[in-house]
Amino acid sequence: MEIIAQYGSIFLIMACVFGFFMAWGIGANDVANAMGTSVGSKALTLKQAIIIAMIFEFLGAYFAGGEVTSTIRKGIIDAQVMNDNPELMVYGMLSALLAAGTWLLIASMKGWPVSTTHSIVGAIVGFAAVGISVDAIYWSNVGSIAASWLVSPLLAGALSYGLFMSVKVFILDTEDPFQQAKKNIPIYMWMVGFMISMVTLLKGLSHVGLNLDLGLGSKFADAALLSALVGLAVAGLGSLMLRSIKDIPDEMHRFRSVEQVFGVLMVFTACSMAFAHGSNDVANAVGPLAAIVSTVESGGEIAAKSAVPWWILLVGGVGIVVGLITYGWRVILTVGSEITELTPSRAFAATLGASATVVIASGTGLPISTTHTLVGAVLGVGFARGIGALNLGVIGSIFMSWIITLPAGATLAIIFFFIFKAIFGT
Repeated sequence: MEIIAQYGSIFLIMACVFGFFMAWGIGANDVANAMGTSVGSKALTLKQAIIIAMIFEFLGAYFAGGEVTSTIRKGIIDAQVMNDNPELMVYGMLSALLAAGTWLLIASMKGWPVSTTHSIVGAIVGFAAVGISVDAIYWSNVGSIAASWLVSPLLAGALSYGLFMSVKVFILDTEDPFQQAKKNIPIYMWMVGFMISMVTLLKGLSHVGLNLDLGLGSKFADAALLSALVGLAVAGLGSLMLRSIKDIPDEMHRFRSVEQVFGVLMVFTACSMAFAHGSNDVANAVGPLAAIVSTVESGGEIAAKSAVPWWILLVGGVGIVVGLITYGWRVILTVGSEITELTPSRAFAATLGASATVVIASGTGLPISTTHTLVGAVLGVGFARGIGALNLGVIGSIFMSWIITLPAGATLAIIFFFIFKAIFGT
């Protein structure tokens, strides 16, 4: 308690700096998962992708990031074990942020698309197991998070495969693909609007002090009605945008005009993926930050439950945007084209499948890996064309970077934990 009182202001400043650094790493490395498919399929230019990502990553982080933040903050280690020494919680979370941020900086410089969720979860488990006690870790929760890293790419792959096959059946394999595209694509746009709206209304707004009540008897019913209307608005806007696209016959590329229609749809799916990514992955930066702030502001009391202050989500959202602007473009250019060749129709299926998986996870509070999810989604689309369409060498190197990330995050966190313990005492 004395150490918290003595160094409280310093801990808060360090927490904000390290949290921002970690969020910068997410923007620099992980946002490519949200935007790589759009750029790789040439549906969006790099500049357009960065502008969309800046807006929707921030909105997802701020309005829908609180649920997963709670899991990162309280669901991995038993904070009550540190009641008598709350400074250990502060040291540990500072170490986790600095370790994960450092690893993301190294990976971004090397051009490796690593998982930010792996980085932070590995860091928290590392410092807790070595610096505190193996018994301080909720191993069942860690197990469910680890299981989600396997389930999420499989789910995203299955959803993306199904979406692309629906595109083939209802659009590409019909007698008039162009007309069928203009007729059916607004339905996909409605799905995008509905999905984003549902997670925002059900899980996001309460974290910034806004509550929804239309008097329909349940929060879910209220959210579903509003989300259906939002979906209609999105579909209506998309239909207006589609009017300007004309069917220009091209013997060399039969689906050129159809792919142009999907290019308009990719604007909406890119927004949904950026929003979904921000809502899930901001927790990797602000979860430990929220734990530090809660402990310091209470004078050393480790609360079992406390609200995530709005400004903490703001720090995470701004950090992600700054990382994206300063370094994210490097990874965006490589991720979108190296796993498999993407056209707008394939990229749409991959992006919507991945964003749906991430939104589901954000709504349930499960911190999944966006990297795993998007790679799984792109693989699903690739499988729809045959295994020869996949670049297995690149996939293998991505898998290897995932394996290295966990021990790297844990090792760095352990080192930083003992450095902070030596500096500030216990």
